[in-house]
Amino acid sequence: MEGLNLEGWLPIRVWQEGGQWRVDWCWFGDRRLSQPFFGDAVEDALRLPFNQAFRRQTPLGSLEHWQRQSPGLEPDVFIFHASRCGSTLISQMLAQLDDHIVICEAPPLDSLLRSDLPHTERCAALKGLLSAYGQRRRGVERRLVIKLDAWNIGELLLLRQCFADTPWLFVYRDPVEIAVSHLRRPGMHMVPGMIGASVLDDGRPFAGSEDFVSRRLGRLLQAGLEHCQAFSGRPVNYSELPEAMAGRLATLFCLDEAQSRQAFSAAGRHAKQPVQAFTGDSEDKRREASPMLRERVLQWAHGPYEALEALRSQRTD
Repeated sequence: MEGLNLEGWLPIRVWQEGGQWRVDWCWFGDRRLSQPFFGDAVEDALRLPFNQAFRRQTPLGSLEHWQRQSPGLEPDVFIFHASRCGSTLISQMLAQLDDHIVICEAPPLDSLLRSDLPHTERCAALKGLLSAYGQRRRGVERRLVIKLDAWNIGELLLLRQCFADTPWLFVYRDPVEIAVSHLRRPGMHMVPGMIGASVLDDGRPFAGSEDFVSRRLGRLLQAGLEHCQAFSGRPVNYSELPEAMAGRLATLFCLDEAQSRQAFSAAGRHAKQPVQAFTGDSEDKRREASPMLRERVLQWAHGPYEALEALRSQRTD
């Protein structure tokens, strides 16, 4: 792989074929990643005539090789979350800033985190992947922020072994509101068998959607709580947003006053559908919750939620 030149290219898929791991790349040039999710940016880029005519695949080792040849930014903050709780709002606010690269739920990162690669090889690939995402493609980038999939809280320890000094936060919300959102439109991790084995599994039989969603949500919040306690994670409640981005989170993300004002330009828009104005729906979701859902959430998810709230009240940063 001497003379490897991947300038302007980003990894969009990592997979195993014939016992060998491969990387699929897509040319982005200097296009900013401003969409709510990495997959949205990939879809847009694949429509470019160049990407319809040319594709690029390399061995997994190319990630490490490209990092040595062209070191990218190292991650400044990891965003973990309980889903449907404001993490996309945070990432969209940061995506307004020219000097920030924001990677939101990139499938190649999940693939590597949950792969069966040996630890040393997996860590090297993870470092190479994030270095590829951290390339200064426009020449002005200074910070790299990574938002993970909700279930990746189960891989936090692995990520910390590879990036021990990177601070992280865990965003969450009233579990009744999260559960109602998933009953309306289930996320991948709230559909039985959709994402494969994860930290959300509890080995219990399926007993209806309200029970299933509540149990998995409880597992997710419990994992977030335990990791925040053990590894100095910052708990962030949806109720703090967006105001916290001009307060305690401004320090974490190193935002000055001008950047905070710029970031807040996204606060009035729907985070996942930026063309729409944002309207709060917490009261509607709580009213929509059935008595059974409330009982299941109380049984499985309320405890870790309250413990996260207690931990948040103790934090001074």
